[in-house]
Amino acid sequence: MTILSARPAIRRASSSRRFIALALAGVVLLIAVVASVALGARPVPLGHVWAALTDYDGSSDAVAVRDLRLPRTLLGVFVGAALGVAGCLMQALTRNPLAEPGVLGVNAGAAAAIVSAMSFLGVTAPAGYVWFAMAGAGGAFALVYLLGGGGRIKESPARLAVAGTAVGAALTGFTSAVVLFDSTAFDQFRFWAVGALADRGMPVFWQVAPFLAGGLLLAASIGPALNTLALGDDQSRSLGSNPLVVRGTAALAAVALSAGATAAAGPIGFVGLAVPHAARFIVGADERWLMAFSALAAPSLLLIADVTGRVLGRPGELETGVVTAMVGAPLFIYLVRRLRVPA
Repeated sequence: MTILSARPAIRRASSSRRFIALALAGVVLLIAVVASVALGARPVPLGHVWAALTDYDGSSDAVAVRDLRLPRTLLGVFVGAALGVAGCLMQALTRNPLAEPGVLGVNAGAAAAIVSAMSFLGVTAPAGYVWFAMAGAGGAFALVYLLGGGGRIKESPARLAVAGTAVGAALTGFTSAVVLFDSTAFDQFRFWAVGALADRGMPVFWQVAPFLAGGLLLAASIGPALNTLALGDDQSRSLGSNPLVVRGTAALAAVALSAGATAAAGPIGFVGLAVPHAARFIVGADERWLMAFSALAAPSLLLIADVTGRVLGRPGELETGVVTAMVGAPLFIYLVRRLRVPA
């Protein structure tokens, strides 16, 4: 009786910790949003920030807050959430704890499409090449999925990861060849390739927002099914799930999220790798809690990196992708040394 009565208490305590963790993640995200709007090459007092948001008067502070910082902050929230959830999905899909949006060729596909649009079609504005980036990312993943099984045989996480690495390497070679022979495309592409939230603007946000929102909703709908998939295909079927449908849905959501985020902000690395790992230590292995926590924590990490780059790089700024790489590379090395990656 004592043991039986203790089990519900353990579950309640675990749920309480998870809710507290989500609440704290939400508070941190709110602080990061305020810092992103108020801090930069020239700090803006919080009173002026509030005045700029509620009563736009065309002053320099109002222009900095509403026309420059607010769009990049809004984009950072959505892009960060997309990268965090996409990392959860890809790690669940491949059963690879080191998986992130670049592992299935998504970033390489987006980059190849962008340099093609720049070099061959003369497309230079982010609002113009965002569609090419999404098409390239989706096409690259479709090729990876076909090479990794394509539903005709039992999908292997290792086959998907290897196929993603091979396709990514081939597309990266194509991208390098194009920018090597086209200096104009190289000058334009390098600003996208480093990964940044600056100079994107609201038109880019509105173009990718439907894909990011749709991907987040799709990911939320398959959380319970992903939990059963982790038990194995046979157990998943016995619990009423179709492993092929679950994997296909997870892949579609991951592509929509990572392609939209990559198209808008460039290939920002390590956010989709680091945040899901931290989430597992805090909220456990339940995919529903992992995705919820990552959707709050990843934007915080991205916005903090963006603000750090602006503050440290005054009067200019360090690109967001550079800051996340400086933080994420040591973590990646630690994970490679300490974790066993399933084959």
